[in-house]
Amino acid sequence: MSQSANAQRPAPDQVLVDIADYVLDYEVESALAYDTAHWCLLDTLGCGLEALEYPACTKLLGPIVPGTIVAHGAKVPGTPYQLDPVQAAFNIGTMIRWLDFNDTWLAAEWGHPSDNLGGILATADWLSRRNVAAGRAPLKMRDVLTAMIKAHEIQGCLALENSFNKVGLDHVVLVKVASTAVVSRLLGLSRDEIINALSHAWVDGQSLRTYRHAPNTGSRKSWAAGDATSRAVRLALIAATGEMGYPSVLTAKTWGFYDVLFKGQPFKFQRPYGSYVMENVLFKISFPAEFHSQTAVEAAMEARRRLLEAGYTPDDIARITVRTHEACIRIIDKKGPLSNPADRDHCVQYMIAVPLLFGRLTAADYEDDVASDPRIDALRAKIECVEDPQFTADYHDPDKRSIANGLTVHLKDGRTLDEIVIEYPIGHKRRRSEGIPLLQQKFERNLARRFADKQRNAILAASKERAALEQMSVNEYVDLYTPQTP
Repeated sequence: MSQSANAQRPAPDQVLVDIADYVLDYEVESALAYDTAHWCLLDTLGCGLEALEYPACTKLLGPIVPGTIVAHGAKVPGTPYQLDPVQAAFNIGTMIRWLDFNDTWLAAEWGHPSDNLGGILATADWLSRRNVAAGRAPLKMRDVLTAMIKAHEIQGCLALENSFNKVGLDHVVLVKVASTAVVSRLLGLSRDEIINALSHAWVDGQSLRTYRHAPNTGSRKSWAAGDATSRAVRLALIAATGEMGYPSVLTAKTWGFYDVLFKGQPFKFQRPYGSYVMENVLFKISFPAEFHSQTAVEAAMEARRRLLEAGYTPDDIARITVRTHEACIRIIDKKGPLSNPADRDHCVQYMIAVPLLFGRLTAADYEDDVASDPRIDALRAKIECVEDPQFTADYHDPDKRSIANGLTVHLKDGRTLDEIVIEYPIGHKRRRSEGIPLLQQKFERNLARRFADKQRNAILAASKERAALEQMSVNEYVDLYTPQTP
């Protein structure tokens, strides 16, 4: 005997309503959030500029149809491309994420909230150029910073208590949702239209994490966020036409997101939306490495110093024990062959071995010419990870949010060096005063990769002071990053 389904259109899911109300109504008043967003903007753009040195990245950039230039389109920093906002978002998002060097958020789910800048900057630049062409005022960089704060908050708050990776889904679903929300706001959508757009973000098929894990780890993890943030722009534009949404996309029995993809469990929330995530976001300053390994790499650098100081070399190492947290073991503890750079930058043993051997860890160290050195794999085989339950608890503690790793080096002569424990990496909020000058140096180095002195100095002058930067029109600021012909 069949039972007819109730066809009554329900009220929108509360999760959708809360996000829409946040992007429309919440006034960001935190100076700390804006200060952090300012540095996040510069660091994120710098990461994209560095990625332009890698052909594996640049081959994916540009228009879908070669030679296409969009009048009043969004420009892609560091390139000659001017594209529609959807493709520009893909380009910018792919550049940002390529080298795994932009910011990070760690919780039940992890991710990189600055991935959302792809959709934010492309949309804001396109709207600004279109407005100027029509005699209207462009958006200001303050609008970009505000959108960044809110995108960080949406992605980060959803991640605090909800693990998408444990059901096999990739964290870029949260980039798509967050970008959809803030891009819809930039486009001037109504509350109902934003809710509709968000429903489409959830109703989409979501990315599997298999491209981040053995045996399938590959370069899609470097463009997946670009794909997500560009999809968000497309969905927001669809909603702007008045296209209908799906109000119970999460909660619908049998057919909703919770039942189909989240094991029937509703989302949990630790805190209301505000500016917490941007204020506490983690920067990757010293090493282009998956964030669960950042403190391990710092410890490896110190271990090398102590080894050499004591008259030893890496050849004298018998084994290394890494005391770590559960997420590190689950995501980047790998044995066996590593087949490509994307595989290597998600292997904690590789990211410890390289600095022990060479005293550095750069993006180039994941490439084949470095990885072919047989000493790396020989040392990798000597490294074992062991979970410390207290490290795992401190990782999830909202008052600590540590990413601790402890390195113990055991030598062939029977001596054991004192354990090196680092709880908070240089990019952590607890080390902001130490980290910001280094973050600025990182930005300046990345500018120097693409621009001559005159253009680099113009960007630095425009970027240095937040108050002045906020008042610049988006299109004028982005123009500073357009390559100049000699």
